[in-house]
Amino acid sequence: MIFDFLQKKGASLELAELMVELASAVERISDSIVKTSTGKAGSKNAFGEEQLKLDVQAEAIIQEHLKSCPFVKSFCSEELNEMMDGVDGAADGKFSVYYDPLDGSSLVDVNMAVGTIFGIYEGADVMGRTAREQIAAGFAVYGPRTTMMVTVGGGVHEFILLDDGWEVVTKDVRMDGKKKYFAPGNLRATKEREDYFELVTQMMREQYTLRYSGGMVPDINHILKKGSGVFIYPGMPGAENGKLRLLYECGPMAMLMEQSGGAASAGGGLAVLDVPITELVQRTPIFVGTKSDVARCDELEVLS
Repeated sequence: MIFDFLQKKGASLELAELMVELASAVERISDSIVKTSTGKAGSKNAFGEEQLKLDVQAEAIIQEHLKSCPFVKSFCSEELNEMMDGVDGAADGKFSVYYDPLDGSSLVDVNMAVGTIFGIYEGADVMGRTAREQIAAGFAVYGPRTTMMVTVGGGVHEFILLDDGWEVVTKDVRMDGKKKYFAPGNLRATKEREDYFELVTQMMREQYTLRYSGGMVPDINHILKKGSGVFIYPGMPGAENGKLRLLYECGPMAMLMEQSGGAASAGGGLAVLDVPITELVQRTPIFVGTKSDVARCDELEVLS
């Protein structure tokens, strides 16, 4: 179902095959979340963050599927600190894949929704390029149901995992901006950033509805499903670029939002998709959602 649908939306045979592998990995991760302990794994990822057993399991599952796909030249994730080769070095591989295997995994122990995020590029090296060169992006939501939002450059489409496989739920997801929702992350920054405090206060006074779970995937999924809203994660003194990673989180989300008619800014009028990629661990502020709301957030002072 996914293979045929995405080919009709412009995906090459090779890209459609890769998307099927990622969908299969998502299916297995969905099952493992139900059956794997929420305890710590006793290891740390490339950023020095403690890993849960689920983080390690999700990483292993995605690696297995990427290494089985002959079209994957290389890949890297939030849990790694270096590029990995595809199957047997994948001499003929066309794509590199960057992913967060289990975004929001700290929410698992309280039984809230978590997800997987991925972005796909042609070629093996993305240094000096931008996320606008992604040829596909997507995320999966592991909630009461397992769903995926994906794009191959021909709009954003939602799939749901059922007993007999993946089924299209919504074709051409669009942002219409009819309602006011906001998901303000990093609220601790309001102590040191008067401009951010004022923005959040203004939105509250204007009766924006708060939809913030602490997880980027469920919050942006809500925005896309409702066709309105904005997810906000600015920097703060000492962490000017915030905590979210360009390759594994912000780049894919920005592509999805732009493909649905929304916007994603890194601040100062710079689109997230136009931020030059300089390192695998690169972070960026992000304001993503309805164009008008993103433009409003873009007026926040750019930290340096």
